[in-house]
Amino acid sequence: HLGNVRAALFNWLVARHDDGRFLLRIEDTDVAREVPGGADAIVSDLQWLGLSADEEAVYQSRRADTHAAALARLQAAGRLYPCFCSEATLKRARIAQQEAGRPPRYSGTCAAVTQEDAERRRAAGEPHTLRFRVPPDREVAFEDRVHGPQRFATADIGDFVVQRSDGTPAFFFANALDDGDAGVTLVLRGDDHLSNSPRQILLLEALDLPVPEYGHLPLIHGAGGGRLSKRSGALSVANLRDSGYHPLAIVNYLARVGGHVESQAALPLTELARAFDVRNFAKSPAGFDEDQLRYWQRHALDSLSSDALWEWMDEAVHARVPGSQRDAFLSLVRPNVLFPGDALDWTFVLFDDDPMPQKEALATLQQADPALFTHALRALEGARDWPALVATVRDAAGVRGPQLFKPLRAALTGRMDGPDLAGVFALLTPERIRTRLERAVSLGAG
Repeated sequence: HLGNVRAALFNWLVARHDDGRFLLRIEDTDVAREVPGGADAIVSDLQWLGLSADEEAVYQSRRADTHAAALARLQAAGRLYPCFCSEATLKRARIAQQEAGRPPRYSGTCAAVTQEDAERRRAAGEPHTLRFRVPPDREVAFEDRVHGPQRFATADIGDFVVQRSDGTPAFFFANALDDGDAGVTLVLRGDDHLSNSPRQILLLEALDLPVPEYGHLPLIHGAGGGRLSKRSGALSVANLRDSGYHPLAIVNYLARVGGHVESQAALPLTELARAFDVRNFAKSPAGFDEDQLRYWQRHALDSLSSDALWEWMDEAVHARVPGSQRDAFLSLVRPNVLFPGDALDWTFVLFDDDPMPQKEALATLQQADPALFTHALRALEGARDWPALVATVRDAAGVRGPQLFKPLRAALTGRMDGPDLAGVFALLTPERIRTRLERAVSLGAG
């Protein structure tokens, strides 16, 4: 969804700005939450947006041996212990702590279980997780790239799970280990992960791995102020792509949601990276604003070359526009098109013999003086271009301004707004113009 994409975009922009590398890791060790085809969709979405990784994507599930070896090291050093507490027991403890006004943390019930007792219970097949022993009476401090200095007392953290009961590594652990092994120096992610950072710093220290710099981005809220959900496709990249949004519009919009870009132009990604100022991240959440996304869609389309604009329009448009008129069509409709469907609508207006007028245009035709259209038909015989036809009709009918142009627009396009009428006149064949003016005479007379 857009929250994930925004985090990826900010990482990409900072990596490019600082001459670094942008890495992609698919964290797919939680089998219960795995979505079929989800990893391929992530890669596809990022590629469509232009956020290419600098190395081949790493699939966390393929690093099981590395994770197991690191867990064995920690266990041999006495940093881990098995926890046999059931989820129901842990839930009751969390509720009790919250009701008492204390932050929820593991109470350490299984930390005191002897090695002999733990081995017996494991041999009996009793389900268990592995927890990391958090050192007591310490403070974990780091400088967050967004929120500034952060300090966490280990007494408030509690021993945390590093291996689930099914034997797969927990997020805290695998994420930190993989960052360390990859040489990651900066992690930008949602600030819902801020409390994870001290845990991961402790793990990296225990594994003698370098600690990256962290920056936690305020989240994007959806409609009504709720956080965006991975389970909701309403604001997914795939949904926006299918709706006709251009990738340039999406990245330019997201770069300014909590980020800072001085330019108000729709910039290509490389220029966005040069203009991106990481010192001015917003510290408060922002809501998704579709009006702003549409604003950037307009700017993105305006910045495209004719070839790029044509490529963005779908095959249905390509099939209906004569090749010899492609460039004239693009130049004419560009200001009036926001989505490919808009372009398709204009192909019906410009290249169909008898398109149906919209309701407002039909009312305008029915209220107009049919003599105006009769004058236009006569002028059509000798008019070389649109200005000549307009001048002849204006003088013959004795009308000008909106009283002249609104009925003519309604007659020629069946719309009350749209592209410049001179361009419309140039694209329409004389036969189509005549047919539409004759229909206007008939409607006006009725």
